[in-house]
Amino acid sequence: QVQLTESGGGLVQPGGSLTLSCAASGTMFTIYGLGWYRQAPGKQRELVAIMFSGGNANYADSVKDRFTISRDIDRNTVSLQMDSLNPEDTGVYYCYADHSGGLYWGQGTQVTVSS
Repeated sequence: QVQLTESGGGLVQPGGSLTLSCAASGTMFTIYGLGWYRQAPGKQRELVAIMFSGGNANYADSVKDRFTISRDIDRNTVSLQMDSLNPEDTGVYYCYADHSGGLYWGQGTQVTVSS
C-alpha cells in the first residue's frame, strides 16, 4: 500500500509561482509513474504532468511551457514547479502514483490563483 502526501498549495496572484511537493511512502521499490492531476471547479480531473522511472515526462499542453516536474527516484518524491500561473490553473491538485499494478492518490491540495 502506497501513501502519498502533498504540500505546497496555497493562494497566489496571477503571474506568480508555486511549488508542489509529494512524498510517497509504503514501498521500498521504485515507483513506475509519479506525477500530478488536477480538477478545476465544474471540470473533469486531468493529467498535469507525470514522470516515469526512466526519466521521461509527459505534460498537459496547457502547462507544458510553464510547469516543470522533477523526481528523486531513490526517495520516491516528486515536485511540480509552477510558473506564470493564471486563474485557469485554479483547482485541487492530486499526487498520483502508478506502482506494481495499483493506482494511488494523495488527498489533494488546493491551488488558488486570484484574478
